[in-house]
Amino acid sequence: MFLGFDTSNYTTSVAFFDGKAVVQKKKLLEVKQGERGLRQSDAVFQHTVHMPALAASLAEECDFGRIDGIAVSTRPRNIEGSYMPCFLVGESIAAAVSAFCGAPLYKTSHQVGHILAALYSVGVPELIHSPFVAFHLSGGTTEALLVTPDKEEIIQAKRIAESLDLKAGQAVDRTGVMLGLKFPCGAELDKMAQASGREFKIKPSMKGLDCSLSGVENKARLMLQQKENHNDIAKFVISYLAEAIEKMTAGIIKEYGNLPIVFAGGVSGNSMLQNKLGKKYGAYFAKPEYSCDNAAGVAVYAYLKSL
Repeated sequence: MFLGFDTSNYTTSVAFFDGKAVVQKKKLLEVKQGERGLRQSDAVFQHTVHMPALAASLAEECDFGRIDGIAVSTRPRNIEGSYMPCFLVGESIAAAVSAFCGAPLYKTSHQVGHILAALYSVGVPELIHSPFVAFHLSGGTTEALLVTPDKEEIIQAKRIAESLDLKAGQAVDRTGVMLGLKFPCGAELDKMAQASGREFKIKPSMKGLDCSLSGVENKARLMLQQKENHNDIAKFVISYLAEAIEKMTAGIIKEYGNLPIVFAGGVSGNSMLQNKLGKKYGAYFAKPEYSCDNAAGVAVYAYLKSL
């Protein structure tokens, strides 16, 4: 019986894993209409308020019995200097539960949690035993990672490509807010893009394996000022992101070989991105409930550490 805690910048989440199935509870943090994010102090406060109710709800569904291990994400990435105050909430709660239950506490990163959640959701956990490429696409991260087995951390994720400026999730959310959508905007912007019949010829800005996405927001704002159809604006932004990620993928395969490719993070749930890259590269995409922020992968991490 394993528990996972994750308090990222926009979702409070706790998950239970018994070695076979995950049960998770999560709640989006509240962002006021028209705003594009939260201050860390506001995120910390909301996590502190949400976690007790989520944990109680999880306890009602799961017969915990003896807790064999607890894991928590304590930082965005497993690199020196990676830090956000919001993760302190999950860390303190996990430490308290660990002390009370007498169960070992394992610490990992939000990014590792995303990758493990993706592998679990598509049924390929065995990929942790050999190299593969993982894309982590979210509001704060647009990275391609070379993932290799690691004795201490289960997996080690080395960044091999990234967006040099604006992140994919930022482009999605900033465009959505411009169009009057409520943050986070990914699901609604995806629906709008699907409603557009317009096609765009796009040549993404690339520098080696890295991409640049700063022009997407500027172009979307210009299209809005010119009173272009909102669905077409959504379609342009999503099309640009998909084309940029496709170029990154093609370059990575050329340089690193035909390794398995896994997509994690909220932006990876976009239907256009999946249609463009799924069949072409045989890529694995995390299921929707496991692509957005969650504690499922963190609970899986506790299980793997216990073996």
